[in-house]
Order: sequence, then structure tokens, then C-alpha cells
Amino acid sequence: MVGSDVVGGGPAGRGFGRLWAAYAVSTFGTRLAFDAFPLIAVVVLDAGPGRVAALAAAGAAVGAVVAVPLGPWVEFRRKRPVMVAMDLVRCAVLLSVPLAYAFGRLGFVQLLVVSVVVAAADITFRTAAGSCLKALVPPARLLTANGRFEATTWTATMLGPPVGGVVIGLSGPVVTVAVDAVSYLLSALGIGAIGGEEPRPPRAGANRSGAGDLLDGWQYVLASPALRPLFLNTVLVNGLIMATAPLLAVLMLGDLGFAPWQYGLAFAVPCAGGLVGSRLARPLVARFGEHRVLVVSGVLRVCWPVGLAFVGPGTAGLVLVMVVEFGLITSVGVHNPVAATRRLELTPADRVARTLSAWTISAKLTTATLTAVWGLLAGLTGTRTAVALAGVLMLATPLLLPRRAHAPAPALPGARR
Repeated sequence: MVGSDVVGGGPAGRGFGRLWAAYAVSTFGTRLAFDAFPLIAVVVLDAGPGRVAALAAAGAAVGAVVAVPLGPWVEFRRKRPVMVAMDLVRCAVLLSVPLAYAFGRLGFVQLLVVSVVVAAADITFRTAAGSCLKALVPPARLLTANGRFEATTWTATMLGPPVGGVVIGLSGPVVTVAVDAVSYLLSALGIGAIGGEEPRPPRAGANRSGAGDLLDGWQYVLASPALRPLFLNTVLVNGLIMATAPLLAVLMLGDLGFAPWQYGLAFAVPCAGGLVGSRLARPLVARFGEHRVLVVSGVLRVCWPVGLAFVGPGTAGLVLVMVVEFGLITSVGVHNPVAATRRLELTPADRVARTLSAWTISAKLTTATLTAVWGLLAGLTGTRTAVALAGVLMLATPLLLPRRAHAPAPALPGARR
């Protein structure tokens, strides 16, 4: 098995290091191009709010539906070639945007198609990446590995959008899409450089192609007393958090009159909490146990968002947003790597791809649905009321957290433990 040596207390050897580097470069590229498509739609194509909203929601939702049959397909194939292929697909379709723009042929339909393809490829990549990580990293090091991915995510989220904003200001949003495309090419090269022989997964039961096979990931998750509460809690909490993001933009930039740079600052600075939380996850688990940290951090992360309903104008309002977001993101920074590690521990190696595919598709569809519902709700009740309602509902979600710890899934015969 590749990367079985433990180097310097890290999760594994060069195999994991290259996987981590590939993740880092593609994540920074994506965060650099944050909101590039809506900006292109508005600035280049003169699209109105309705078309911009459709671009964001339809791209993610249709991409998730397109990815449904890909989970079972990935399960029985070597994961690294799939990851490289998905990186190259994302690189190619994203490069089509600056090319079409250069020749004066860029249109809204192309942006929509690219959004769908990128969303489907992203889900497929994540599906394969989870299986790849479980194969590369010993079980005792999974939490450390997931903590490093979490820290990378929040670092990229903190630095990428401001840098991207500077690039957009100097060169326009199309340039950031090109940079994002190149980041996927570099990611493909990094994954391809992992080296070593990746064994082909056993094909027992892999020849089915009916609806039962497509739904196997959901059936397994929902039938598992260990995974089901974690799945329902994660999907609902993340969906409610993301559903309020557009409403906060309307509230702060419109009703309260904050400048765009203040709005960006309010959400960029608290991302440092993600770095703090991801570094705390492992020592907290070592001291208090995985289950206790999972539940406590899961409760803490939903105690903060209701405070956003009370944001006011001026410096006090800006500080309130930063404090609330810092508390939320720090709690999330602890919870996410612990939850991701628990999910891999509870999932047999021959089901990881289907489980992660079902999980990610459900998360994207739930987020798209709740975003649309909360947009309608804000129109009926007001933006602040809709934000408050999401915060109140989140306070009830700890009821879905796992009540007790469960034993990890047994390893396959011959698997490295």
C-alpha cells in the first residue's frame, strides 16, 4: 500500500503529502475564483438577478443529479485515475470560458453547462478522494489528515477571495477562471505523481446497473444507526448555514449600507477560527474522546448563527458579525475533521465511494433547495426574520447528533490497519 510509512508524526509518507498538495492548489484556485461566474454573468453578459440566481442554483442542483450514477461507477475502479480525470475535465471546461470570451462567443448557456459539468466532476472527485485517503492513511492518522485538509480549506477561504478580488479589479473575472483551471491541472499532476501501484477494487456485485445499485449509498447510510444521525445533522446544518449567506449579503450590503470591502472583511477575518479549530481537533479527541468532541462541537457550531439576526449598522454591527462568524467557524473547524474521520471509520472500504457520493449529492441538493426556500421566505417575512428563523431551527439540530459511539467498520481481508 502506498505511503504506509509514517514520517515525522504526519499521517503518512509522500503519498499523502502529494495528495494534500494537490488539494491545496486546487482549493486555492477555486477560492481565488470565488463568485467569478455570477460576476461574469453580470459584468460581461449583463444578466439580471433572476438569471444569476438560476446560474448558481441550477448549476449545483443539475450537477448533483448528473453525478448520481457516478458513485457506483467509481466504487469499483482505481481511484487515482478517476481523480486525475475529473481534474482534467474541470480544467478543460473552465478553460472554455476565457477562450470563448477571447473570441467574443461567451454566452449564458455556456456558463450554465460549465457549472453543471464542474459540479458533477467535483462530486465525483470527492467520492474517489475519500476512498483514496482511506487507502493512503492508517486509521490512527485519519484525524490528523482530515485536520490538515480542514486547515487548508479555511486558509484558502481566508486568502483566496481577497486576492481574487484584486485580480478581478485589475484584469476582470475571466482571468480568475483561467487560474482556477490551471490549478486543476496542477492538482492532476500532483495526484499522478503519488506513485506506487493502486490495487484494483474487487468487482463482486459490481456488474449491476439498476436503480438499486444507484441508490445503494443512500440505503447504506439511512440503514446505519451510526451514520444516519450524522448524515441528517450534517446535511441540514450545512444547508441552513449556506441558505442564509445570500440573505446576509442583502442585509449588510443593502439594508445596513456596509461597503463591499467591509462585507468581505467581516467574513474573511473569522476564517482564522477554522485554522484554530482544525488544530484543536486532534488534541481534544486525544483528551476527551472522539464521540464527546463530535457532539460538543456539533452543538457549539449551531449556537452562533442566530446572533446574525441582530446585526446593526456601523462598527458595532461589523464586530458582531466577526465575533459570531469566528465562533461558528472555530466550532466547525473542530467538528468537520472529526465528523469526516468518523464517517470513514464507520464505512467499509468497499462502500466508501457510494457512501460519499450519496452524502455529497444530498448536501448539494439540500443546500440548493433551502437556499431557494429561504429566498422566498425572506420575500414574505423580511430578510432579518428569515435569518433569525434559520438560526432558531439550527438550535434544534443537535437532536439529530449520534447519541453514542459506534465501533469502526471491519477492515476488508488483507487491508492495512
